[in-house]
Amino acid sequence: MMKKLLHLAALFAPLFISVNGRAQTLTVDASKPAADIQPTMWGIFFEDINFAADGGIYPELVKNRSFEFDTPLMGWRQPNSDRHSLNKESGMAVIIKEGSGPNKNYARVTVHNAAGYRLINDGFRGMGLKQGEAYTLSLKARKQGEGVEKINVRLLDGNNNVLGQAAFSPDGAEWKTYSADVVPSATEARAHLEITFEGNGVIDLDMISLFPQDTFKGRKNGMRKDIAQLLADLKPGFLRFPGGCIVEGRTLAERYQWKKTVGPIEDRELIVNRWNTEFNHRLTPDYYQSFGLGFFEYFQLAEDLAAEPLPILNCGMACQFNTGELVPMEELDPYIQDALDLVEFANGPVDSKWGKLRADMGHPEPFNLKYLGVGNEQWGPDYFERLEAFTTAIKSKYPEIVIVSGTGPFPDGEHFEYAEKKLKKAKAEIVDEHYYRNPKWFLENADRYDGYDRNSYKIFAGEYAAQSVAIASPDNKNNWECALAEAAYMTGLERNADVVYMTSYAPLLAHVDGWQWTPDLIWFDNLRAMGTPNYYVQKLFSNHSGTTLLSILENGKPLTGQGGLYASAVLDKRTGETILKIVNASGQPVERDIRIDGARRINPSAVKIVLQSDDLQAVNTLDEPTRISPSEESVRVRGKNLKAQLAPYSLNVYKIKTH
Repeated sequence: MMKKLLHLAALFAPLFISVNGRAQTLTVDASKPAADIQPTMWGIFFEDINFAADGGIYPELVKNRSFEFDTPLMGWRQPNSDRHSLNKESGMAVIIKEGSGPNKNYARVTVHNAAGYRLINDGFRGMGLKQGEAYTLSLKARKQGEGVEKINVRLLDGNNNVLGQAAFSPDGAEWKTYSADVVPSATEARAHLEITFEGNGVIDLDMISLFPQDTFKGRKNGMRKDIAQLLADLKPGFLRFPGGCIVEGRTLAERYQWKKTVGPIEDRELIVNRWNTEFNHRLTPDYYQSFGLGFFEYFQLAEDLAAEPLPILNCGMACQFNTGELVPMEELDPYIQDALDLVEFANGPVDSKWGKLRADMGHPEPFNLKYLGVGNEQWGPDYFERLEAFTTAIKSKYPEIVIVSGTGPFPDGEHFEYAEKKLKKAKAEIVDEHYYRNPKWFLENADRYDGYDRNSYKIFAGEYAAQSVAIASPDNKNNWECALAEAAYMTGLERNADVVYMTSYAPLLAHVDGWQWTPDLIWFDNLRAMGTPNYYVQKLFSNHSGTTLLSILENGKPLTGQGGLYASAVLDKRTGETILKIVNASGQPVERDIRIDGARRINPSAVKIVLQSDDLQAVNTLDEPTRISPSEESVRVRGKNLKAQLAPYSLNVYKIKTH
């Protein structure tokens, strides 16, 4: 730490001299708007990585509820079963495949001795249960002959104490759904579900589910409340989904296909998650996508968040970091048709094929889709050939849809430069750029968009996060150094709001026991969720986005790192506030005089919000979730002037009422 502080002291030596003398002045002109700020400026990017969906925001507690994993009993245990015994002292579950549909598997349980057989599900690194809250327990069953008289389901803690239970009496040879409400008697992070039987015989089981009733917005089978609330608190302008590399798939057969994620839950075709064995440091062979969180739920979540939906579709290319498998151009039509059908699903009338499905799922009103992404982070000639085909078809039928394209996974280099030329020539609308770099890169590139062509495409900073160690390193941390560097960079994004239309940190979510990639914006376990320092940076920007860009200058120039300072300014016409965001990335306190010109009247009472830590390596944890979080204080404006005291390593937001 001392070595790093000495390095920063040398880097910002001119700053230390200036603070000992008269404070310099930052000038804001409130009368000269520079550009409109898009409502989509600050958004969120969702990808099912790090158990973000199943085991995360989609709060089904039973893993492999329909026995459709490639190893069909994965997630289930049957201790003391008769699988390897001829004595028939207990019982045994085997998987039966029936038909060829998406839900073709079920468990056939043969009970030889009801007192000795148990079928157990451990959930997603355990099941998080909260005392006094109601859960819906349900399953499908049918009897094969007589014998099994009752199905007993118990929720147990780590010491096998009973937390809740229900019993069902199966009554026929046809599939029937049985359900009950269960209220746990204690809170437990690592509970498990146990199924036992009364009577010997044969019974079939399927779609075994345990789901909390207290969900976000009270939706049945909706989102996990605490995680979704953290998203809502960001006040995002858009929700990008479903990824990310899972859009591409390791192979095209494993790509994300939106049509397989809609309709009745039990009819959705489960696939392996492409992150299950991507990294040797975190192998998760039990990572699958049930698509309980599918495209309908994504659209619905965007609506609940008051965010624009931004779906991303496969363009006929598998992940180029894996197989790079390509669909021949002459076979691309089904992929393009998927895009056209998605627009109809989102926006079409209820008498259209896909609009009717949306209505049948409970949403007759359109979702008002405006943006559609083609490809995730593909690169090279193959991508642009396919992008052109998609764009032509979509614009021909839906000219109002804005196409989001991309420059690949890196913010520079040969492929990036090639993409820039192709996209300018194609008159692209919004272009997705990704950057996972060290904090130094973010500090040094806060002026990245200052020189961008104002007559070309608009920017979507679709994936960015400072890496404390290296890209994809398991040792990356969501520390304050990374968050502070991102804050500095974000002043540059905001300062160029005439070019930058959309931005989102990535990845969004991570389970503390099921992650593959770090860093991540929000961490959670089976009971708790918390925002990182990076989260609070995002929240301060998105909650104070403003409507109009203003200039903030020192010596006639924007602050892009001079003396360790970075700054942006906006006007919020809705609240009548001039909002300043100033980052002090140095290890010394800084004082600046701020003069606000062009306002007829300035309220002398203003608000200052500070996010700060003297420890660049500090992180938030689930046990200490607000170690680095904003604090608020009142400050005084005297006439047109405000004296800004900027603590070392701090993000400072000033809210000043102006007229």
